[in-house]
Amino acid sequence: MIMRKNCLNKKIDKNRVKINFSRHAKYYDNYSSIQNYCSKELISKIKVEGVNTILDIGCGTGNYTQILRERFPRANIEALDISKKMIEEAKEKFKDENIKFIIADAETVSLNKKFDLISSNASFQWFVNLENTLKKYANLLRAKGIVLFSFFGPQTFYELKESLNFFLKKDIVLSANGFETKDTIERILGSLFKKVDIIEKLYSEKHSSLMELLKKIKYTGASGNRAEGQSFWTAKMIKDVEKIYLNNFKEIISTYQVFFCQGSQKN
Repeated sequence: MIMRKNCLNKKIDKNRVKINFSRHAKYYDNYSSIQNYCSKELISKIKVEGVNTILDIGCGTGNYTQILRERFPRANIEALDISKKMIEEAKEKFKDENIKFIIADAETVSLNKKFDLISSNASFQWFVNLENTLKKYANLLRAKGIVLFSFFGPQTFYELKESLNFFLKKDIVLSANGFETKDTIERILGSLFKKVDIIEKLYSEKHSSLMELLKKIKYTGASGNRAEGQSFWTAKMIKDVEKIYLNNFKEIISTYQVFFCQGSQKN
């Protein structure tokens, strides 16, 4: 395995990601089924009680925040996202809830308090420097606190990548190809925590057409480079790539590689 120095993810255009999430925030909930599956799996990993302070990183439209609130009804929750539009959507769901929303970049924001639980559902893969950011949040945990997050892996959308490679006769780099591997995440967490647990799961979704898959990528903000952007595709290209897709995989299916990661100082 080739290790990137400081886990610097050069394949992700973070500004493009921010713009995509903001532009399509109002459609996100209609297309985020995989993210919702991940949030339910993630919450099931929390076995501790006595959680009084929670930081939800990359809260998006607040779906995972809502699950955290149900699991810990008395906890003080702070929910952070880089997109103002996403935060606006989330606030609509919590008009009567005592949740503090923060519009900020999770990699650069300064937070001067400690948390019992720092958690994130499907957002850490967008960090430019995962290692430095996890170090920062490890220092914001209380003595018995835990960090818990889900993370899309580099095999996500591999069917789309293979079909595009065949069509263009060259190697296309999708956003997911810049996501960190399980080994890298394990190494980082192992340097920060006494106890580390990482579970890998694969989720698959079937789509009625390639266009439907591209719409899902678009409306969940999962396009972080040009190859996934709308201007990259033409009607003829979509038709031709769909034929290749069906020939290779028999159906329009998308795989999501997801790592469920937990770190704590408990022995």
